[in-house]
Amino acid sequence: MSQIHSTADLIKILSDERRACMAGKRLNLAVSPSGSPFIDKFLQPEGLQRFTAYRNFRAAVHDYQRQHKISGIVWQLLTIKEKCLHFPKVDEQLAALPEDLELLKAAKTQLFEFWGGVTTEMDLYLSLNGGKAYRLVAQEDVDRMMQRTEWASLSQQGSPSQLEIILQLGWGNPENAAYRHGFPESGSECVHAVNSGNQPFV
Repeated sequence: MSQIHSTADLIKILSDERRACMAGKRLNLAVSPSGSPFIDKFLQPEGLQRFTAYRNFRAAVHDYQRQHKISGIVWQLLTIKEKCLHFPKVDEQLAALPEDLELLKAAKTQLFEFWGGVTTEMDLYLSLNGGKAYRLVAQEDVDRMMQRTEWASLSQQGSPSQLEIILQLGWGNPENAAYRHGFPESGSECVHAVNSGNQPFV
């Protein structure tokens, strides 16, 4: 009987495969140009072949996950302003199983409480146009978004003086939410908390 891979194994396998595809070691030669001479002039076929090869491989890994019931959850430890939060998150390259979604839903309350505790007196910005623009929002606006959210995630970037805390509020499947591949069935909105007077990183 063959070994069943773990979540950590699949993350490493996908990382290795992605590097191989980006290096041109894996190509999907069946990918045809767009059919538009104008668009084809700007697209390099090898780039499409690399991207498609990785996308197909990742879809096969997602099928393997579902078949063998391998969770896509990785546990994150986030420390902000001397407060710690240990929370579940779906790895960005893996699929979420139904049980994973239930775990994410159960973790929402604790995550929202942590967010509220570390973002006091910070300015809040809603990400627009895929992070190309931001709009200042009030906590009441964020509260309304939280009420209709199925799952959430947190991340941080920057130094203490330039701290940015990002709250991702999502619905549907997390693997389809980040780049709006599954919109409107899956998607997410991001709220950026920054020190008063600062702007989110672009």
